[in-house]
Amino acid sequence: MRLVMVGTGPFGVPTFEELYNTHHSVVCLVTAPLVRHGRPVPPSPLRAIAAAHGTPIYDPEDINAPEARQYLEGLDADLLIVCDYGQILAPETLATARLGGINLHASLLPKYRGAAPINWAIYHGEKTTGVSVIHMTPQVDAGPIIAQGEVEIGPDETAPEVEAKLAKIGAWFVRRALDNLEAGLLEALPQDPKLASKAPRLKKSDGLVDWTRPAEAIRNQVRAFEPWPKTYTYWHRPGKPPLQLILGPVSVTHDVPPGVVPGTVVSAGKSGIVVAAGEGGVVITQLQPAGRRMMSADEFIRGYHLQVGDRFGADASASK
Repeated sequence: MRLVMVGTGPFGVPTFEELYNTHHSVVCLVTAPLVRHGRPVPPSPLRAIAAAHGTPIYDPEDINAPEARQYLEGLDADLLIVCDYGQILAPETLATARLGGINLHASLLPKYRGAAPINWAIYHGEKTTGVSVIHMTPQVDAGPIIAQGEVEIGPDETAPEVEAKLAKIGAWFVRRALDNLEAGLLEALPQDPKLASKAPRLKKSDGLVDWTRPAEAIRNQVRAFEPWPKTYTYWHRPGKPPLQLILGPVSVTHDVPPGVVPGTVVSAGKSGIVVAAGEGGVVITQLQPAGRRMMSADEFIRGYHLQVGDRFGADASASK
């Protein structure tokens, strides 16, 4: 078959590399442009792979523009392989390939449809996740499933670590889907929309800690929002404006006195800063003050004179 890889982010790298290990022809890479809306864009890691294999690269600002569809039609492709691209393909664009498109998605669909499935799975405390290969339809991430695999989420794994693991197994499932498609053995299982959940694109505000949530949930938030938007709070200093603090690795303790208001510093020492949560406490071992480098809790306490009884929380002035 004549294949077109449509992808931009690092999640698509193993899949793109695996396509060259098949007997199919990779006739083009469609990826993000180097300049978008007049601003430079970091080059996709897929570009170097395409260049190494002499594969043409096409990088339209709008994949659904008439001129882009005309280009894709000229490729005479059998199938589009879509993975971590960044744009939604219109039905007319999918129709430029004889068999349409398949998409590698980083969740066990129909759970976590959307742009950030790995992050939201970790945020919600999921113990397992996986990859799904779907036949693409006009509705985003809603097409029938043609291959799917599950993996465990380690208790300390961050979003980048889970992404790397899923990217690797995802390439195998795409290869399996291609083999089954060619052999006429493909089974397409429709998704149950009643089981669907959303994984919307991340916003900076998603990283703000709500200290009324359980400590374990806050720990999951820190793991989920690496490397962006990260997890942050504000230190409400007496007589000074709130200082934004980005949280580094944290752990959970249940050794918190009863009745302490969530967000209150209950202890501060070399082993970390313990902040009361809605249930238990969060032990902060590293944190980064706004405009400064990441530092150990002990280093921060000595340099900034944090005290037991100080409060962490939202910056009320920022929302006005």
